[in-house]
Amino acid sequence: MSHPQNTRGGAPVGMIAELDGIEAASVIYLRLWCNGPDTQADVWNDLTDSLGIGRGRKAVDAFEQLCGLCARHGRRPLMRHSIECKCLGADEACFANFIATAADGDRDDAMLIATLLVRPDVAPLIASLATDFGLALKQMNLAAPKALAEVPPIYPTLH
Repeated sequence: MSHPQNTRGGAPVGMIAELDGIEAASVIYLRLWCNGPDTQADVWNDLTDSLGIGRGRKAVDAFEQLCGLCARHGRRPLMRHSIECKCLGADEACFANFIATAADGDRDDAMLIATLLVRPDVAPLIASLATDFGLALKQMNLAAPKALAEVPPIYPTLH
């Protein structure tokens, strides 16, 4: 597995299996979305299968806009690990925390995290999109990825 460790934001800071369901899904969907059209279709199918066409479409639209704004107005590119990697990168951890914080309705903290990701003038918009996407993930009743917990770590866990 390749790790973007030598690039700012890509250093492993944990394991996906250590995240709760919404955080883990946020990272996995980010990786899938940024991987290209084939895996974007997987995101679309997963969300619409889980939420129905109407709510699924709204969730995909919010996520697509969120990712697009992060790419166009980001302070720097978000570093991601490969789709199948069990590690959690620093940028991915920030993104996961952002989505979970927004979904929990903590607007002030979501705005603060948003300013770490994008220019301050774009932060309110991505915070709103993160809330919409995070609430959709909550509706899916996601569980933590237990199957991933059984995979031994490939680096020492920091405690």
